[in-house]
Amino acid sequence: MTSNQVKPALQWAQSWLKQPKKHLINGEWYMSESSDAYTSINPTNGDPLTTIPVASEHDVNLAVEASRAAFNDKIWRGQSRKQRRQVMTKIGELIRNHQHELATLESLDNGMLWSEAYDGNMPDCSDIFDYYGSWADKLYGSKVPTEEGVLNYTEWQPLGVVGLIVPWNFPLLMAMWKVAPALVAGNSIVIKPSSATSTSLIRLCELIHEHQLLPAGVLNLVLGSGKTGDAIAHHDDIQKISFTGSTVVGRKLVSASAASNLKQLTLELGGKSPNIIFADAPNLQAAIDRSFDLTMSQKGEKCSEPTRLYVHESIYEKVVEQMSAKAEAVVCGDPFDDKAQQGPQCTEDHMNQILKYIEQGRKDGRITAGGCRDTKGDNAKGFFVRPTIIVDLPHDSTVVQEEIFGPVLTIHKFASEEEAIQLANDSKYGLAAGLWTADASRAHRVASQLEAGMIFVNKYGCYDFASPFGGIKQSGWGKEMAADSLKAFSQEKSIWLTL
Repeated sequence: MTSNQVKPALQWAQSWLKQPKKHLINGEWYMSESSDAYTSINPTNGDPLTTIPVASEHDVNLAVEASRAAFNDKIWRGQSRKQRRQVMTKIGELIRNHQHELATLESLDNGMLWSEAYDGNMPDCSDIFDYYGSWADKLYGSKVPTEEGVLNYTEWQPLGVVGLIVPWNFPLLMAMWKVAPALVAGNSIVIKPSSATSTSLIRLCELIHEHQLLPAGVLNLVLGSGKTGDAIAHHDDIQKISFTGSTVVGRKLVSASAASNLKQLTLELGGKSPNIIFADAPNLQAAIDRSFDLTMSQKGEKCSEPTRLYVHESIYEKVVEQMSAKAEAVVCGDPFDDKAQQGPQCTEDHMNQILKYIEQGRKDGRITAGGCRDTKGDNAKGFFVRPTIIVDLPHDSTVVQEEIFGPVLTIHKFASEEEAIQLANDSKYGLAAGLWTADASRAHRVASQLEAGMIFVNKYGCYDFASPFGGIKQSGWGKEMAADSLKAFSQEKSIWLTL
């Protein structure tokens, strides 16, 4: 990253953010009938970025009607699979061509480092369209073995209108995780970004619209708050909700589905992931470095981050010492400053919630690093929280049991493999888990007993489009990525024919 790359993108963003923001409904930019709006805030300095309109229930109804009409008219699902694949490839290329713009909006809106947005997130935002574009003709039905004189076969068809509700921590990436498989399966979409981070998705929808890549009504964007999402969740003409966010909201979506049309749900919810370092870790320094980096990157605002670290008692003091030193050395600062290693938390409210958990940790245990806001120099007006290490916590502390979603790591010691497993599983969540050991038998034995949807051995945080992503317990329902996402946006039909 250089100033020559960032400066023009920032200048463009400042001009673009001044333009009125609207919903995209039925291929037209639409100003809500409601005057409700909210201000998007730059978390680096607390300054306003832009004003975002809030879609009313009437606006949501218009978007769903447009989406249903597009689906019924088969203007997208009726295209050949080759045509759909070509459009997917073009959307991926569009994101690559505008990567500077989109990454800049992500950093301004969310507070993530520009390098995290540009180098980390944007390539996946584009590549996922290539990946799912290649799936356009690969979701096969099957012939079912039955009695003679009868032919039974299955086929996969799109669901219809799907509602996509996107979180604020990876605004564009989480949207693309849902949009790409939903589109290639032949669905029509109503999508709502988080009220805190709407701008990158607005810009991408502008680009898709300007290049006329999708027929009107296939991709509808509604902006707004929780009440907008509630209108989507309760709508009887939406066949599915795919949601990434908190377990609290996930529960509400389950209730909304039951109260409306029993729409299908994919829920990628909270996490409080354990990470176990055994005394025989093949490379202890690598385990420490990777565990710290994965916990603190993206300022800790990741559902799968390894926030509970369990360390064998023989190496516990060494690990705590090194983790604390690494935390103290982190430089918080402006996401566009190449010296910064951590940006601000996404919102002021979220920062204050993290600080409350830290204060509880101070009461319940002992803070060995961080434990406060970072208000040095230009950070004074921003929502910066120092990377924080907390030890000596009782396992029933809210700091250990509840998702903090910030740069906070708790470290615990264990004496035996059985104790490590018991402590790791002592959580209502089950998104991810990690372990570090040179013993192959132990690796398989422990992995099979950890209650999580994804287990990482000797390298925490391995992700690929071809591997299913998702948790168990209160971390969610269903999986994303691979064929799982494609099937989640499709319905299987069994057809019988008497010969």
